[in-house]
Amino acid sequence: MIRPNSTIEAIPAGEPFVGPERIMRERGVQAMLRLGANESAFGPSPKAIAAMAAELPRLSWYGDPDSYSLRSALAERWNAARDEMLVTSGIDELLGLVVRCFLAPGETAVASAGTYPTFAYHAVGYGGRVESVAYREDGRIDLDGLASTARRCNAAICYLANPDNPSGSFADAEAIARFRAALPERTLLLLDEAYAEFADPTALLEPRPFPGVVRARTFSKLYGLAGARIGYGLAPQELLAPMLKVRLQYGVNRNAQIGALAALTDDAFARDVLERTARGRAEYVALGAELGLPTLESSTNFVCFDCSSRERADAVVEALLRRGVWTRKPGIAPLDRCIRVTVGDEGSREHFATELSAICARVAM
Repeated sequence: MIRPNSTIEAIPAGEPFVGPERIMRERGVQAMLRLGANESAFGPSPKAIAAMAAELPRLSWYGDPDSYSLRSALAERWNAARDEMLVTSGIDELLGLVVRCFLAPGETAVASAGTYPTFAYHAVGYGGRVESVAYREDGRIDLDGLASTARRCNAAICYLANPDNPSGSFADAEAIARFRAALPERTLLLLDEAYAEFADPTALLEPRPFPGVVRARTFSKLYGLAGARIGYGLAPQELLAPMLKVRLQYGVNRNAQIGALAALTDDAFARDVLERTARGRAEYVALGAELGLPTLESSTNFVCFDCSSRERADAVVEALLRRGVWTRKPGIAPLDRCIRVTVGDEGSREHFATELSAICARVAM
C-alpha cells in the first residue's frame, strides 16, 4: 500500500478554515453577507484594477520569479535593501517557508493558543511541535507567557500576530522590543503584521528589518487583494536566503504582482480605507454598548463582540447564519465567548446591526 510519510500520516484530518462558499452550498443559500474572513469591504484600488485589467491579455505569461519591480518598490518604502524583501503568495506561503527553513523535525515553536491557525498548520505539517500559551483573560496576548515558554522550550520559532488575529489587540513598538529581548538568542521571531496598517502608525516598529525577526505583511487587507494571494516578508538577508532555496519560483502570479505594485502608488485610496474602517470600528463599539455586547479594543479591520459565554457566542453565530450573515468566532477560551466581525462598508454595517439587534432581542445575553 502506498502511504504518506509518517509525519503526515500522524496528523489528524482537519481544516484550518471553512469558507463561506461551502456554508452556502450546505445550507442551500445563494447569497450571504461576508463578515467572517476580514476581507476588505472597500475593494482594491481603482489603479490596481486598471493595471491588472490592462495586462489580462498577457495572462499566458508567468510572473517575474524575482518580483524585481515590486521588491524594489517595497525596499524603498521599508528603508531596506532589495535582498531584504521576499514576495510570496500571501503571508500563508511565507509562514510555511519560515517553518520549513527554521523549524527542524521534533523542534518546538511557540504561539498563542487560538491565534491565526496557519502557522501551527505548517509547524505540525513539517514535523515540529507547537507549545501554546493562553491569552490573558482580557483577550490580549500574554507576551510574558510567550517569552517564558520560549525560554523553557528553547524554541526555534516564536509566532506573534501583531495586531492579533482573532482578538484585534495590539502591542506597541516598545513592548515588542522588550519581548524580543526576552526571547532566547536562538529563537526566530516571526512577526505577522497582516493588520499593521490599521494600527496607530506612531506605535509601530520602525520601517526597517530587525536582527532575528521576519516581519510578514500582506496586500490582502488594506489593499483589498486577498483573492490575488500576494504578501511579502521583510528580514535580514541571511534569514531570507534559505527560503530562496525552497520557494516556488513561479508561486506568485503575474497579475498579483502588477496589482500590488499599482496599489502601492495609491496612497489616497489607502487613506480612505483606513478612515472608513476607523468609522466602522467606532460604529461597532457603539452597537455593542447599545446591545450589551462589549467590544474588545481593536487595531484591525474587525471587532470582537463579547457575548459573555461560549454558548451564547455559538448561538449568536448560528442565528446570524440563519439570517444570511457569515461571521466567525474564536474556538479557544477565553476568546471563545466572542464573535469576530469584519468591518463592512456602510450598507453592510447597517445590515449587520439590524440582524444582530433582532437576535439580541431573542437570545438571552
